[in-house]
Amino acid sequence: MGNRYINREPKIIFNLMTSKITLNSGFRLWLQRLLAAIFLAGQVIIHLLKIRIHKRNTLEQMAVVGPDSLTISLITAAFVGMVFTIQVAREFLYFGAGQAVGGVLAIALTRELAPVLTAVVIAGRVGSAFAAEIGTMRVTEQIDALYVLKTDPIDYLVIPRVVACCVMLPILTLISLLTGMLGGMLISSNLYSISQVVFLDSVNNFLQVWDLCTALIKAGVFGALVAIIGCSWGLTTTGGAKGVGQSTTTAVVTALLAIFIANFFLSWIMFQGTGSALVG
Repeated sequence: MGNRYINREPKIIFNLMTSKITLNSGFRLWLQRLLAAIFLAGQVIIHLLKIRIHKRNTLEQMAVVGPDSLTISLITAAFVGMVFTIQVAREFLYFGAGQAVGGVLAIALTRELAPVLTAVVIAGRVGSAFAAEIGTMRVTEQIDALYVLKTDPIDYLVIPRVVACCVMLPILTLISLLTGMLGGMLISSNLYSISQVVFLDSVNNFLQVWDLCTALIKAGVFGALVAIIGCSWGLTTTGGAKGVGQSTTTAVVTALLAIFIANFFLSWIMFQGTGSALVG
């Protein structure tokens, strides 16, 4: 009985060592892909400065990122606006500040919720598609065929996707912002008896042009991150169908982390300091 437990101990140690090696290998691979994504971003900038854009591919990708993602973005924004209003309106009415509900919702949606949540939706829907599609092309040697045909994969595959995300994500963010405001206004008027006139006046008093500019800037940056990470993870895919699945999963997770980290630094740059940004 004792020998059985003693003999099992080396197996347990071996399994722990194997899992540690696998973990280290996975982290090393992730770092290599991250460096490859940074290098790819530099190449994208250089190619954009040379104005190398495939118009047809770019229009096709804009349709994928924009109209095809519109429905899920609008549904997300509408329910986020309604939930935020439910959480805020009750407390504001208790303190006699019901006239500020619309303005607070507008500030929250414009500065944070609309650009971040829209980018998260695009990362899950479009970023994963980029990684899976390009990853499949990599493992089936279609990328090598492009080189044989003297076609640069960056010009043909990456640039159209980056341009599409950078252009369409700000547009989706604006539409999501309007949808979230509409959802919040319906909840405030129907459930909390806050008139639509008071709601819209509050939005007009709180919201500034700079807030809209920050939303567009954030959306553009998030779009570039989603596209570059998705394309880079696809281009570095190995290992057949299993590798495509792993690349797709890690691309989405990395894109989400990049969005949240970039959002912190952008918010810190745009809204740092003391005092109120609502006072002109």
